[in-house]
Amino acid sequence: MLKVKPHADYPIEEGRYLRGNDFSPVAVAIILNQDDDKIPPEIQSLVRAGLESGAALSGTIQTPNIGFEKMIGNLVANPNVRYLILGGPESAGHLTGEALKALFLHGVDEKKRIVGTEALHAALFNLPKEAIERFRKQISLIDLQFEGDTEVIRKAVWSCYQENMVPFRGYTLGDPGAYPEPPIGDRITWRVTQPWAEPVDEGEREAKRRAEELMERLRARSRPKAGI
Repeated sequence: MLKVKPHADYPIEEGRYLRGNDFSPVAVAIILNQDDDKIPPEIQSLVRAGLESGAALSGTIQTPNIGFEKMIGNLVANPNVRYLILGGPESAGHLTGEALKALFLHGVDEKKRIVGTEALHAALFNLPKEAIERFRKQISLIDLQFEGDTEVIRKAVWSCYQENMVPFRGYTLGDPGAYPEPPIGDRITWRVTQPWAEPVDEGEREAKRRAEELMERLRARSRPKAGI
């Protein structure tokens, strides 16, 4: 079975995750629907269960924009990871689970907004489309959202490790080996740090541009003139 070294900078992005076995075929993402400093014990238990069972990375995911971008950047930097286990509750504000499932099913449009979700600001502006499509090809989603049982997470991770395919909750799982392309090690560009403020169409983009030009002219008028 083919296993490869991840990118030299793997994991590429910082985040709320724990690093486990670099040659593992699976990562775990547990949805966090509370503030960073208020992570409930049950969410922490699910994250630990993923790590202790052998996940490459196990952590929380909160937003369907920058949060997804960091996760995708880390996973495509390690071709050994072929599955992503989604667990935890839904985020009423972000619809994180719905957005992630839509990303796997439908991808993104020409503006890199996730297709087929009602989640607000579900967009991957800071990633090249090549990385997004690589993620969708390399990784298969195992949907365990709303599961609160750590043993279910452990069983899912175990199933992904098997050399011979095994059934698990409607999935057929097993380790297929590393994805047969080199790791991608591009960091997030951080061109867009507030995706919720991005214009939704060209008309809005043009209006924003005109407003910025007007503000710049007003600022220029208010600056003191040289020699006065």
